[in-house]
Amino acid sequence: MLIHLICQDKRILIRYFYRKRLERKGRKMSDYHDSKQLCHSFYHVNKLFNQFYMKNLKEFDLTYTQYLVLVVLWETSPLSLKVLGEKLDLASNTLTPLLKRLEEKGYIRRMIPKEDKRQLLIYLTDAGQKLQESLEDKLLSCFRQLDGLTIEKKQAYIQSNQELIDSLQNYLN
Repeated sequence: MLIHLICQDKRILIRYFYRKRLERKGRKMSDYHDSKQLCHSFYHVNKLFNQFYMKNLKEFDLTYTQYLVLVVLWETSPLSLKVLGEKLDLASNTLTPLLKRLEEKGYIRRMIPKEDKRQLLIYLTDAGQKLQESLEDKLLSCFRQLDGLTIEKKQAYIQSNQELIDSLQNYLN
């Protein structure tokens, strides 16, 4: 009982001094809790999105990252390995095994151009192009089943998320 009271007193003192330190810096305890909740919220959403895509990409034998590669190539093909890595914010040593598996499945083709042997170009194959329609239909159908996710909400989420991305990138640069 006495040990419990001492530990509880220490926690109260720690909170008190931490609160005083934040107040000297012009912040409140609630500021800390908001940032913690925001971080946890994004962590949780990221985890759930990964599970959502794992479940819905399973029948296509694709991982979420392989799907992202295809999304970029559906917009523009061919792309160099460097440009693809920049668009996805992935290093070439991460992309190489992904691309190898996509090539084995027949969705892409990797080629080294004769004019510049240092480059590696990634082309979408006909099978990769045909996959787009069925995959997008499946994912759209699944997104429609999410309660309350209207087109307006989706656009608002994307815009808010982009604003946060921009703020974080500005801070980090």
